[in-house]
Amino acid sequence: MASSFRTLPIIDFQALQDEEQRSEALRDLKHALFSVGFLYLANTGLEGLIKETHEALPAIFELPDHVKEECNMINSPSFLGYTALGAETTAKRTDLREQFDFGSPVEAIWKPGDPMWKRLQGPSQARLHALLRMKLVLMMTRLVNRYIHELSLLSKKFLHCVAECLSLPEATFEQFLGRMDRLKFVKYPPAEPGSQGVGPHKDSSGQFTFLSQDTVGGLQVLNRSGEWIDAPPIEGTLVVNIAQGFEAITGGRCPATSHRVISPTKTTRYSVPFFLGVRLDLTLDQLKESAADIVRQIPGSADRTVPAAEVASEFLSPLYSCFGEAHLRNRIVSHPDVGQRWYPDLYEKYSQVV
Repeated sequence: MASSFRTLPIIDFQALQDEEQRSEALRDLKHALFSVGFLYLANTGLEGLIKETHEALPAIFELPDHVKEECNMINSPSFLGYTALGAETTAKRTDLREQFDFGSPVEAIWKPGDPMWKRLQGPSQARLHALLRMKLVLMMTRLVNRYIHELSLLSKKFLHCVAECLSLPEATFEQFLGRMDRLKFVKYPPAEPGSQGVGPHKDSSGQFTFLSQDTVGGLQVLNRSGEWIDAPPIEGTLVVNIAQGFEAITGGRCPATSHRVISPTKTTRYSVPFFLGVRLDLTLDQLKESAADIVRQIPGSADRTVPAAEVASEFLSPLYSCFGEAHLRNRIVSHPDVGQRWYPDLYEKYSQVV
C-alpha cells in the first residue's frame, strides 16, 4: 500500500464497462481503492440529473422556515429530515451547514423490545406529505426519488467492479448491502476563513459514498502522511470514497479515508452525497467468517501507519455489538437534539465518552 498521495485518481466508469478497456480500468480502480480511498468517477451517464439537482438546490433551501421545520429531523428516530444551520456536531465542534436527509423507501421494522438501532431504518417523515400541495416540494420529492433510484443502480454496478478488481465474483459484496440507502442535500453558507463546514470524519452511513460537488470547493482528504489534500471539483464527476462499512468488511485493509469541508468565504457551497447502505445487523465476528476470502484478496496489511489526525472507525470497534449500534452512536453524537428526544438513555451514555 502506498504511504501517501497528493491528488485523487480519476476512474472512467465507462471504461470499467468496456471489454477492451476493462482490465486496465480495473487495475486503476484497485490502486485508487487501496492506495488512496478516494477517487473521482467520470462518465457515469448521470451528468444531466446531477446538473438538474444542483440547479434546484438554491430554491429548495430558500423554502420558508416554517415549511422546512415541518420536516425537522427531530421528528424522526431514523434521523431523516431537515437540519437547520448549526444543529449538527462533528469532532466536538458545530458544523456550519444546513441540510436535508432522505432515505430510500422502506417501512419501519422496529418493535418494542427490538434493538434500538433498528429504528435507523424507517420511512421519510409523514409530515412532508402534507406539504405536497406546494409545487416546489412536489418537485423536490420527485427529484429525490429519481436521484436515489439512479445512484442506487450506479453504486451497485460500481460495487461489482470493486469485486472484479479483486478477482472476486461480481456479486461478492451484495450480501453486505443494507435495506436503506441515504441521500443528503447540503448547503454551506459563507463564513469566516478556516471555519468548519463539517469536521473531520469517516462516513458511517454505508459501504461507499458518491458525492456531487458544485464549483466552489472546500472538500479536503487526509493522506497517509497526515496532510490535508484538496479535492477540488471536477466537472462531470462524482467523488467516491470508502465508508466505514466497507472498511470493516475488508478487515481494515481498505480503510475509509478521513475527510472534512472548510467553509466557503465568499459564496454558498452546495453538495449532494449519496450513501450506499450496509447491513446494520453485521457483527465483526460474523465478518471474520463471511469476509475471510475477501480479505485474502486485498493487498497490503491492516497493520499500517495511522496519521495522528485520522478519525477512528466505530465499525471496527469492539465496543459496539453490530454496525447498527455503531452507526446509531454516530448519529446520536452528531445530532444531539434528535438523540435526546428518541434515545435519551443512549444519549447520556454516548455523550459521556465523546
